[in-house]
Amino acid sequence: MLDTVVAIPVTPFAPDGGVDWDAHAALIGRLVAHGISTVTVNGNTGEFYALTPAEARRAVESAVAAVAAAGGGAEVMVGVGLDLPGATAAARHAAGAGAGALMIHQPVHPYRSAEGWIDYHRAIADAAPGLGVVLYIRDERIGGAEIRALADRCPNLIGVKYAVPDPVRFASVARDARSDRLGWVAGLAELSAPGYWAAGATGFTSGLVNVVPELSLALLFALRDGDYPEAMRIWESARGFEELRAADAAADNVSVVKEALAQLGLCDRAVRPPSRLLPGPVRARIAESLADWQKEGWL
Repeated sequence: MLDTVVAIPVTPFAPDGGVDWDAHAALIGRLVAHGISTVTVNGNTGEFYALTPAEARRAVESAVAAVAAAGGGAEVMVGVGLDLPGATAAARHAAGAGAGALMIHQPVHPYRSAEGWIDYHRAIADAAPGLGVVLYIRDERIGGAEIRALADRCPNLIGVKYAVPDPVRFASVARDARSDRLGWVAGLAELSAPGYWAAGATGFTSGLVNVVPELSLALLFALRDGDYPEAMRIWESARGFEELRAADAAADNVSVVKEALAQLGLCDRAVRPPSRLLPGPVRARIAESLADWQKEGWL
C-alpha cells in the first residue's frame, strides 16, 4: 500500500461553493485508470482543514465508490485528525465505509508533548483496529523513539509519511524507529523522493499525480530500478510546477494543482480560504508546464 505513489486527490468545488461530487469521483477514477494503487482522500491537497465533517465523510464514501466503479485495484487511505473525538469518529466511519487505512494528520495544537502525541495516535488507531495506520510527521521533534514506542502499542501501525524537509533527519528517524513492519513514505512529494529514497523511503506522496499521473509513476519506476539519472530527468520535468506549489511556505499548494486541472477541463479552479485563486502570471506559468508535458508525452 505504501511502496508506491500515494496519490492525494483534490476536493473539487462547484460554483455554489459545495463539493462537486461528480468531479470528485471522476478524478479518482482517472487516477485508478492510470494505475494508481493508493489514494489518500482528505489529505492536505484535498483541503482537509477546509471541509466540514459531513463533507469529509462523504469524500470517503465517494472515493470508495469511485475505486469500485473503476474496477478496484486501489486502496483508499483516509486522512483523519483535528480533535480526538472527531478523529476517532472519522476513523470508525472510514472502517465502516470500506477504506483500507488511515493517515493521521499531525495534531493541531500549540502545546504537544511526546507522551500526548503517542496517546493521541494510539486512541485513533484503537478506534479502528482493522485498518492500517500511517503517521503523518511534520514535526522534527518526533523522533524514532516516539515512533518505536507507538509501534509497540499499536499493532495496526503500518507506516510513516515523513514530511520534515531534512533527509539526514529522515534517515536517522527511520533507523532509530527500528521497526521492520513500517513502510516509509517521502511525504514532500516528487522533489523529495530521490533523496529520501536513498535513505530508505519506498514510496512518495503526490498532488502532481492529479494532473500528470504518468510522470509520477515514471519517477516511481525509475527509483525502483535504481536508475537515478532517469529519476532526476523526470524530477527536472516536475520541478517548476512543484516549486510553484512550495513557494511562500506552500501557500498556493492546492491552488496550483486545481489551476492545472481547470486548464485541462477536469474540475473547477475554486479553493476555499485561506487558500486563494492564483494571479495571472502564475496561471501562465502553469500553462507553460502543461504545454511542456504535452511535448514530452506525459499528457
